[in-house]
Amino acid sequence: MSNEHTPLITSRVCGLTMTTPTCGAPPESPQESSSGAPSPNPRRLNTFFGVMVPTVLSMFSIILFLRTGFVVGHAGLLEGLLMIAVAYIIISLTILSICAISTNGAIQGGGAYYMISRSLGPEFGGSIGLMFFLAKVFACGEYVLGLVEAILDVFGMDTESSVSAGVRVLPQGYWYTVLYSSVVLLLCLIICLVGAHIYSRTAFVILLVVTVSLLSIFISSVAVKPQSFVITHQGLGNQTLRYNASFTGFSAETLRNNLGPRYSLDYSTNTVMSFATVFAVMFTSCTGIMAGANMSGELKTPSVSIPRGTIIAVIYTFTVYILLFLLASATCDRTLLIQDYGFFQRINLWPPFVTIGIFCASLSAAMCAMIGASRILHALALDQLFGLPLAPAAITSSSGNPWVAVLYTWGLAQCVVFAGHLNAVAGLVTVFYLLAYAAVDLACLALEWASAPNFRPTFQFFSWHTCLLGIVSCVVMMFVINPVYSSGSIVLLLLLLLFLHYRSPTSSWGYISQALIFHQVRKYLLMLDVRKEHVKFWRPQVLLMVSNPRSSCQLILFVNQLKKGGLYVLGHVQLGDLDALPSDPVQQQYNFWLSLVDKLGVKAFVDLTLSPSVRQGTQHLLRITGLGGMKPNTLILGFYDSCTPDDFFLQDSAFYDASVGQTSEGEYNFGVDLPSLQAHFPPVRHVESPRWLSPEEYVGIISDALKMNKNVCLGRYFFQLQGEGKDSKTDGSERTIDVWPLNLLQPGSRDYQDVCSLFLLQMACVLNMSSKWRNARMRIFLNVETASCDQGWVINEETFRDLLKKLRIRASIKIVSWDPAVQYHTVSKADCSSESLPTLSEDFLSAVNSMLMEHSSQAAVRFLYLPRPPAHSSQAQQYLAQLEAVTYGLGPTLLIHGVTPVTYTDL
Repeated sequence: MSNEHTPLITSRVCGLTMTTPTCGAPPESPQESSSGAPSPNPRRLNTFFGVMVPTVLSMFSIILFLRTGFVVGHAGLLEGLLMIAVAYIIISLTILSICAISTNGAIQGGGAYYMISRSLGPEFGGSIGLMFFLAKVFACGEYVLGLVEAILDVFGMDTESSVSAGVRVLPQGYWYTVLYSSVVLLLCLIICLVGAHIYSRTAFVILLVVTVSLLSIFISSVAVKPQSFVITHQGLGNQTLRYNASFTGFSAETLRNNLGPRYSLDYSTNTVMSFATVFAVMFTSCTGIMAGANMSGELKTPSVSIPRGTIIAVIYTFTVYILLFLLASATCDRTLLIQDYGFFQRINLWPPFVTIGIFCASLSAAMCAMIGASRILHALALDQLFGLPLAPAAITSSSGNPWVAVLYTWGLAQCVVFAGHLNAVAGLVTVFYLLAYAAVDLACLALEWASAPNFRPTFQFFSWHTCLLGIVSCVVMMFVINPVYSSGSIVLLLLLLLFLHYRSPTSSWGYISQALIFHQVRKYLLMLDVRKEHVKFWRPQVLLMVSNPRSSCQLILFVNQLKKGGLYVLGHVQLGDLDALPSDPVQQQYNFWLSLVDKLGVKAFVDLTLSPSVRQGTQHLLRITGLGGMKPNTLILGFYDSCTPDDFFLQDSAFYDASVGQTSEGEYNFGVDLPSLQAHFPPVRHVESPRWLSPEEYVGIISDALKMNKNVCLGRYFFQLQGEGKDSKTDGSERTIDVWPLNLLQPGSRDYQDVCSLFLLQMACVLNMSSKWRNARMRIFLNVETASCDQGWVINEETFRDLLKKLRIRASIKIVSWDPAVQYHTVSKADCSSESLPTLSEDFLSAVNSMLMEHSSQAAVRFLYLPRPPAHSSQAQQYLAQLEAVTYGLGPTLLIHGVTPVTYTDL
């Protein structure tokens, strides 16, 4: 077959490719990649350089040097270790999910956004992606503020003096902090715009510098002798506060004094700390775990490198933090830890070691956050989820650097530095990251629960239990840290979800929701036992046979109102023989029919079949359409007459005006655009056109359905019905539904309570309950022979009123005299046979039609009794002629023959 060797679908983000060893540098330009020269293999990074280096650098950041003492000083060693344990349990659970998702396919640019969007779909992925972008923007601002804090610790002027002394030449204050932060951000911007590749190539050197700084701290804790310090801070009202602090060296007494918590005033924000606020600051050290997963496109063996490199990096950083916590709590008194963020410089053999380490770690973290945020924004812009506001972020330089996305990131980070202090934004950064981590766990949980055969990650050390525990722990810690920030971030996430949902971005990524829905629907279909059906829960389940949608759209829309939450299937028979065809022509038509359903806004399934005749095809559909307890119980057909149908596609702007309901540029339309939809369905037939269906075959379809115990409805003149479109605001207040429950072709019939008449009433009542017919008036017409002396019809009327009351049907009853029509009705002995069709005079048929015209000409729709078709096909044309004569010129009319009991008067 032609499509048996289709290449595997690639999972790239619109061509976005990350080519740097850390945090994502500019992708290779399209010009270079498309040139004739063979490009080098992009998968050239091993586990150490591709995963461990960027992950360790991202996790050390500013917290390693400037907030270790802050955590131990306020929380104490025991609670500090508890915080580390909780934080690393949370990220470890998330790492299991990251490893599972990243080893199930290549992860391209965008990191967490790519994983979530390609797993959960555009709505959830886009909203979480934007939240993750904001988290990185705030983290960038936080790291810049930390770097400025470290700079001022070294070069800031003494708070007691207004003149510079030595290297301490920089004036201090809120606006000076904002100024210095802006300068540092500008430096980051310049590097990102012109030299991001320089930064990525020096990442290993930066890690070496940070490692040397760490070694100097451990060595100094043993080599430096105990000493005391006087620490000064600017208090409220320009008051200078002095604190006596000391470095004791390793001391059991110092360790004992630092075991418990002692939350006090934070000198940078002048607020009293708590477990939640300290944990929020500490957790920002755990926000770099996705740096390695972002590099899967450049790793030689991503399925091995991502799990191994990320886990080793986490173990390494966890060990370093534990050792630093023990060192700080055993060598420094609490005053030194709380009142001096940069105390490691004071107790170092050569303070510049720590200073250089702080500068490298802070600048590296800020650069990584800015580059990572810009790549996420660039991926969002390429996917066109948010339309025009983010459209410029898709622009790249000739080398592929998304410079506009970098400018977006820089502008937002510039707003963040107005917070003035690192601790002021740490809570918001932590909440955003926890939300993103919860979303990654949710993506993995959804993939696991969906049980999709193609979810086969090479990393197997996870389960739905770890995913669920990761989600719960992330959400709980969010609200422990800051309930206001957590509630606000979730509200923002929901607003973004609603925005993307109403924009309806359609993609070819695959939707995990579809896999989950399939999984659950299959389970519930098995539980829907046909043996437990009961008449009081009956609802119409409709198969509407459609020859050409161009002439049937109004009937399709009307039946959509008639289904009352039941199954609704559009059926179509393609004439042909599969033996004579190279492939099944029906399979390629489904997308066109489903696009038609979308355009009309109806809640319907589509079922197509190939058959030598329409009658056989309809039999196939009646038998096989649906599953289990969801199978059609009612067949609806268009009326067989000689009317020239109207082309609905020429009347509705949604089908001829490309600007109406037009999808956004780049939106996936499943291969069906408006011109192809127009071209697929043939023009409506003309009067001279040959018909694919003979009268005998049409009547045979009705007979087949009744034999199969299916109710049958025939719809005529529904092209005249207005106000059924999805944009219509009508509530039916100006509409009337007329019901004629008696068989009008048999005047002797007086049974208003037979199955068919009650089915007629039920269908009219169902229509009256739908949104566009809710306020319509229902009228029921009872035919009586007033000329006879028999007054039994009065009793019948009262009985019928009682029946309507029991059935809770609100309708007015109209008494109509049979007399003008009955005088033309004669029955011969030959017509007494139930197998033959009674011969009715044209006068009688005309009189019945006149009666209907007189009483129901203003009705919006009419429900008439459909007589059972004749047993002999030779009478098919006569049967159709009688129906056509009775309904001629009436307007929208539904002829109904019911065979199943549908009414119930008990509870």
